[in-house]
Amino acid sequence: MPVPLDAATRSLLDGRNFPVVATLRADGSPQSSVVWVKRDGDTLLFVAPAGRGKTANLTRDPRVSVTVYDAGNPYRSAELRGTAHLTDLDVTRLSDELAVKYLGETHEQTDGVARVVVRVVPDRVIAFPRQ
Repeated sequence: MPVPLDAATRSLLDGRNFPVVATLRADGSPQSSVVWVKRDGDTLLFVAPAGRGKTANLTRDPRVSVTVYDAGNPYRSAELRGTAHLTDLDVTRLSDELAVKYLGETHEQTDGVARVVVRVVPDRVIAFPRQ
């Protein structure tokens, strides 16, 4: 069960801010990348290529950290730590929603790469400035 997100964290996630997802490689070193994210209640959804870096890491070790900062005030941020779950949610639908959020229009994937929706269930949230 996710921890409840406060209003400031929900606002950061709902805005056009670019989160960074960090996963763990097999050797324990971090792998991080910028993603588009949608808040679904107190959980997060993002799309990732199936079987590649992030998804391979999360299949092996589902621990994840997501950091998001306010593009207008980078001193306002939140880190969400938790567990990631690969889902069978509609990738095309979420991809379209995220493209509208971040680009202002839908964006068709033409690279032929299979993708999966990842749900992050936070068990700890650290907001800055602290609330």
